[in-house]
Amino acid sequence: MRSDADVEFIQQYGHNPRYLSDVMIDLKTVQLCTDINACIQNNDIILLAVPSAFVHDTLKDLPKDCFKNKTLISAVKGVIPATHQIMSHYFESEWQMDAKQIAAVSGPCHAEEVAMEKLSYLTIASTDQSTADNIAQLFDCHYILTKTTNDIYGIEYAAVLKNVYAIACGICHGLGYGDNFQSVLVSAASRETERFIDASHEIHRDVKENAYLGDLLVTAYSQFSRNRTFGNMLGKGYTVKSAQMEMNMVAEGYYATKTMKEINDSIQAYTPILNAVYSIIYEKANAKNTMAKLTQELI
Repeated sequence: MRSDADVEFIQQYGHNPRYLSDVMIDLKTVQLCTDINACIQNNDIILLAVPSAFVHDTLKDLPKDCFKNKTLISAVKGVIPATHQIMSHYFESEWQMDAKQIAAVSGPCHAEEVAMEKLSYLTIASTDQSTADNIAQLFDCHYILTKTTNDIYGIEYAAVLKNVYAIACGICHGLGYGDNFQSVLVSAASRETERFIDASHEIHRDVKENAYLGDLLVTAYSQFSRNRTFGNMLGKGYTVKSAQMEMNMVAEGYYATKTMKEINDSIQAYTPILNAVYSIIYEKANAKNTMAKLTQELI
């Protein structure tokens, strides 16, 4: 926890005042801590769920050997902005972790539905099958089913891109586009994902699997999607800053749009949706005109 006050609140009332506040926390099984270094030292498996834009600053003062002999599970759906690295690459290079120590967890899975114990599916990705199997077993329960894959790099890139595409869906919803066009947009986003991740890390993969298409669908359509909500505000005429202020939560796609556009400047995949969202957010292009142009590129 980042705040002593939040720790005191949870200890007294048994729930988090900021996030998923209606979920009761079993303090017999959950130990609260504000010292991230102590938390890492005292545990063998570390689950990281920090917005990607803040990962480096959150960890930068830790000892460089703090992850030695640890297993890291990344639930981060983003890229380190300064270096354009997905989380697995970042921990391999910055923290000298072996790829076998790293896993990524992917959806389709919103925390709100997990908190309500609604049936959800997770994909656990690692280059090491035994690591993926061990992590999957930890998550598996009566309302979470798991599967594994070795495509950690593709899974991570797809998880970043789906947030960008959810913003696009939100913008179109805010502009008044209907379900017919939204289905075309999401179909095109799936193909765009395949082009991007094949250009960045080409192996055999089926982008119709849960961790690719399923995660894209839930982020593009769900009422719980912060990125769709952010995009919807932009489509209704909010400025980027005013939408961020009103949401009071991080929409990962805002940061992802810039970093993925910069990465794609190197790999040169065909990404008209990514380009359109980038133009609206970072070049202040008119949302209505930009999306009208995009509709012709998706034919």
